[in-house]
Amino acid sequence: MSTVPALNGQVVGQAHYATRALLERAIGPLGVTFNQVVALHVLAQGPVERAHLTQRVTSTLKIDESAVRQVVDQLVDAGLAQVDGPSAAAGADEPRVTLTDTGRATQRSVVASVADLSARLYADIPTEEASTAARVLTLVTQRANAELAAIPA
Repeated sequence: MSTVPALNGQVVGQAHYATRALLERAIGPLGVTFNQVVALHVLAQGPVERAHLTQRVTSTLKIDESAVRQVVDQLVDAGLAQVDGPSAAAGADEPRVTLTDTGRATQRSVVASVADLSARLYADIPTEEASTAARVLTLVTQRANAELAAIPA
């Protein structure tokens, strides 16, 4: 009898929620939420049109646009991000969202917290097994996203 559970949504979900709970405890002292961390991650890559930021966070978290707008507003209210006018050079019609200096510092702290947590959680997992798990979970994510895209909104 095998003690290793079958790969299924329950096993994946348990790993996700356990890891997320640890991450939320790690970022709590930074004054940000999990959803805000996802938006900060996108913004750390550079200024982005608000609509593109909304799309990226919506597709990552599978939440509706109004929830993402609320997250962006919270980041702006906290002084972690700012909304600028459209970029004429880029031909944009949308306001652009950028990190503030405080937002960049918070993002760096989040990255450090995640790196520390990841180092502990993935410490003794052989590289080959971790690569296999990553490939399988990426495939499951792609399939689930394809099914979600096929479902009428």
